[in-house]
Amino acid sequence: QVQLVESGGGLVQAGGSLRLSCAASGRTFSNDAMGWFRHAPGKEREFVAAINCSGAITYYADSVKGRFTISRVNARNTVYLQMNSLKPEDAAVYYCAAALGTSYRVNGDAYDYWGQGTQVTVFS
Repeated sequence: QVQLVESGGGLVQAGGSLRLSCAASGRTFSNDAMGWFRHAPGKEREFVAAINCSGAITYYADSVKGRFTISRVNARNTVYLQMNSLKPEDAAVYYCAAALGTSYRVNGDAYDYWGQGTQVTVFS
C-alpha cells in the first residue's frame, strides 16, 4: 500500500521556520515528481512547490518564492519543504503529493498520491 506521511508541522511565531518532511512507503518515487500543497479554512487548495524526479528542477508559488525551499532525497524516498520567514497567511494544512512521471506539476489534479496533511499554525 502506497503511503505518504507528512511530519514537521506545528505552531511557530511569524518570522520563524519549520521544516516539513514527507516520507513515502510502498513504492519508490525516485522517478516521479513530488509537490506540496496547502489548504487553509475557507480557501481553496493552493499549490506551494513542486520538484522533478531528480531534484534538479523546482517551481514555487509566487506567495512563497524566496522563503520556501523544496528538496528531496531519493535514497530516503523523502521530500522536504523548508519554510522560512513564515507569515500568518502561511497557516494551513500542508499536503505532500506524488505525480507519476518525471516532470514537476502545478495542477493538483495531476497528482496521483496524497498524504494526510500536517498542520502549520503561524501566530503574530
